[in-house]
Amino acid sequence: MIPLNLWENQNAIKTLYAKCIEDVCIRHGITRMELDILLFLANNPCFDTATDIVEVRYLAKSQVSVSIKLLEDRGYLRKEYAEGNKKTAHLIVCEDARDVLDDGRAAQKHFFEILFQGFTLDDIAQMRQYTDRIRDNIDCWLKEEL
Repeated sequence: MIPLNLWENQNAIKTLYAKCIEDVCIRHGITRMELDILLFLANNPCFDTATDIVEVRYLAKSQVSVSIKLLEDRGYLRKEYAEGNKKTAHLIVCEDARDVLDDGRAAQKHFFEILFQGFTLDDIAQMRQYTDRIRDNIDCWLKEEL
């Protein structure tokens, strides 16, 4: 018997998140992938390369590359290279993306308020521990399989 069927709720969670950020994408004329990349980079400064985005978020490399190019063209992202390493581009969120990020973070905050209504901070911390362990199990298994 499966004690908890996690994937039964995943589509509902994805649908809720899509609804919460939909207006941000429309208002700023960007795609969901572009907004996700901007928010990921802004919220996770230790992950600042296209490879990081692909590996941490399990996104398609081709989609990430196209979105990064479009964000660069709009002045929302720029690439910087470490001295002596012209191969790895570090992605820097530009000041022109500030309004998009502010709106995106507000939408994320609203999403989490809906999702965790009635939960205590301890409940949320415990849930975080469990989901981190689940993610570690998934990552470990996938690394062994690949």
